[in-house]
Amino acid sequence: MNGLRIYTRTELASSTQTEAVFYTRRGSGPYYRWGYDEGLAVWRPSRLSAADLMTQSFDQARWKSIPSSLKSRLNEHYLE
Repeated sequence: MNGLRIYTRTELASSTQTEAVFYTRRGSGPYYRWGYDEGLAVWRPSRLSAADLMTQSFDQARWKSIPSSLKSRLNEHYLE
């Protein structure tokens, strides 16, 4: 997946919260917020507007910290 960047929110990364939320962007494309739906056991993306991003700060997520189920879902979402 060339050009894919994965982020976490800075305030969540530095706290003890374990909210399963990640943000992605590929190239100059749109940002997506990925949340885990426990009831359906699936990662769900939602596209973010520029206004949603202006009030948040992000840190680059380490690949090792990404759940394998999300990695699989990202492969499906960002087809080459």
